[in-house]
Amino acid sequence: MVLSAITYTRGALRILDQTKLPHEEHWDAIYSSSDAWHAIKAMRTRGAPAIAIVAALSLAVELETMKLSAVGEEVAAFVEEKLGYLVTSRPTAVNLGTAARELVGVVKGAVRDARGEGREASGEEVKEAYVQAAEVMLEHDVRDNERIGEFGGRWILGLVGEGAGGDGGRVSVLTHCNTGSLATAGYGTALGVIRYLHQNGLLERAYCTETRPYNQGSRLTAFELVHDQIPATLVTDSMASALLQQKGASSNIQAIVVGADRVARNGDTANKIGTYQLAIVAKHHGIKFLVAAPRTTIDLSTKSGDDIVIEERDGKEVTMIKGPRYDGVNLDTSVVEQVSIAAPGIDVWNPAFDVTPHELIDAIITDKGVVERREDGSFSLYEIMDQVPPSSATVPHES
Repeated sequence: MVLSAITYTRGALRILDQTKLPHEEHWDAIYSSSDAWHAIKAMRTRGAPAIAIVAALSLAVELETMKLSAVGEEVAAFVEEKLGYLVTSRPTAVNLGTAARELVGVVKGAVRDARGEGREASGEEVKEAYVQAAEVMLEHDVRDNERIGEFGGRWILGLVGEGAGGDGGRVSVLTHCNTGSLATAGYGTALGVIRYLHQNGLLERAYCTETRPYNQGSRLTAFELVHDQIPATLVTDSMASALLQQKGASSNIQAIVVGADRVARNGDTANKIGTYQLAIVAKHHGIKFLVAAPRTTIDLSTKSGDDIVIEERDGKEVTMIKGPRYDGVNLDTSVVEQVSIAAPGIDVWNPAFDVTPHELIDAIITDKGVVERREDGSFSLYEIMDQVPPSSATVPHES
C-alpha cells in the first residue's frame, strides 16, 4: 500500500507532518488557508504538487466551515485574496501559482456565467464551484503521477530494451530529494518512476541521496522506500560521483531521475539544491539525466532559469540538525534534540533550490509523455502543453 500524506473529505483536511518523519507519524488538521500557509512555510508539507493541493484544499475547507456572504462576487473576491496569500508561502514552485490562477478563473467564471443567465451568483454556488475544482485537482494529481511513472519507466527500459537490463532485465536508478507520495497527492513523480519499475519487477535497486541540508532524501524518500519494501540504498550527496564510478550492482544505474519545482520555457529546471551537480556528474559518466514533473510544473511564461526566483532559507538548517536521542545502543524517539554541527559565528548561504541548465537534461517526463532534448540541444514544450508556439517572427529562437 502506497504511503499517503494528505487525507481529505469534504470539509476536513489532514496532512502528515513531514518535519517529524521518519521517527514519528503525526497528522495535523488544517482548518484554514492560514493553517496551510504556516504548514507550507514550515515545510510540514512540501513538494511542489503537494503544496498546491494542500493550499487549494485548505481554502475549500475554510469555505465549507465559515459563514459565507450571500453575494457570489464577494466570495469570489475573498477566494482571490486568500489564494494570493497562499502563493507567498513558497515562491519557487510554480504549481501553487498555476493552481491559484486556475481557481481564481473558476470562481470568476461562476460569477460571469450567472450574469450571462441574467442573475447574480450566490455565495453558495461560487463556493461550490471552487470546492469541486479543488477536489478535481486532488484526483488529477494522483492520476497524472501514475502516468508519469509509467511513461518514465518505459522510457528508461527503452535505453536497454525491454528485458535486456544488466541484471535479469532489471535496472537501477538514482534519485534526489523526495518526489513520492509525501511530495504529491499520491504515488509521486520521480519516485513514481521507481515505483512503476518496482511494481513491474523491473527494478534492481533505487539509490537515494541524503539531500542536505534538510535531509528530505534520508528522512522522507528512504522512509517511503522502506515503507513500500523497495530495494534501496542511501548515500550522502557527496557520494554520487563515486557511486557511478563503482563496478558491480551500481554499474547498472541507467538514469538519474529527479523532480522539479519549476520548468522554464527553454527546459531549464529549478529543483532541490544539489540537482545541478548531479546533472554534471551524469553527463560525465554518460548516464541519462531525467526530470519527472506534471505539466502543472512547466511554466511557459518563464523564459529561462535566469528568471526563476530561488528561495533562501534560514542558515540554521545548515548549522543545526535535529533528531531523536541516541545513546549509542538505543534510539529514544520520545526525546527529540537539536544539536549544532558547525562552528558558531560562521556565515551560511542556504538556497533551497538550484537551476539545472536544459543542456544537461536528456528528457522531461510529464503526465502526457516524455519530451526529449532535440538535436540542437533545445526543448520544445509547447506541444506537450497543448499550446501553439509564438510566431518566430515575434519571438527570437531560444536554444
